[in-house]
Amino acid sequence: MIMQEQIAGIRREYKLKTLREDEVAADPVSQFSAWWNEAIHSEIDEVNAFMLSTVSSNSRPHARIVLLKGFDQNGFVFFTNYQSEKGRNIAENPAVAMVFFWKELERQVRIEGIASRVEDIESDEYFLSRPKGSQIGAWASPQSRVIESRDVIEKNLEAFTKQYPGQVPRPPHWGGYRVKPASIEFWQGRPNRLHDRILYSVLENGAWKICRLAP
Repeated sequence: MIMQEQIAGIRREYKLKTLREDEVAADPVSQFSAWWNEAIHSEIDEVNAFMLSTVSSNSRPHARIVLLKGFDQNGFVFFTNYQSEKGRNIAENPAVAMVFFWKELERQVRIEGIASRVEDIESDEYFLSRPKGSQIGAWASPQSRVIESRDVIEKNLEAFTKQYPGQVPRPPHWGGYRVKPASIEFWQGRPNRLHDRILYSVLENGAWKICRLAP
């Protein structure tokens, strides 16, 4: 097939950096922070975008792009509608996977862990920091639900804009999740597809084991 040949011919040689065991931090969040700062200074577009994968109760995987809104030693935080597909999946199976791909740096970070809701006060604080249009949008959209047409959203938007002319309260169905990592893999592109892969895995005592994976 012509299309198949065209796709097969798309290649890029990775050669910007290396990743060695003696170069990484003792814990993965510190290592992620170092890479995050490099990504920020590289002016990568949508640097906080990542692929979030969830699994439903019937074992069907679902994936979508989500925006990271914070991270620390306790985990990685994002916000969404609790009644969305991802929210329903997490309620059924809290095990999730996250993937960041920063192509400008030839880097990928894979995170696997358990998602749980953040405290209401944390969701309230972030919601208040959002633009008012986004706040109203959280009320207007029955996220992931089938709707008859765009008119449903437009009418909801108009109705909630009138209902909340001043401060907009956080919807009870909207808030944050924190993913507590069980493993984090750092991938650095290298020539000839012989990439560097360093995996952190949490031990029972809470310490992190570091090992190298074959590319």
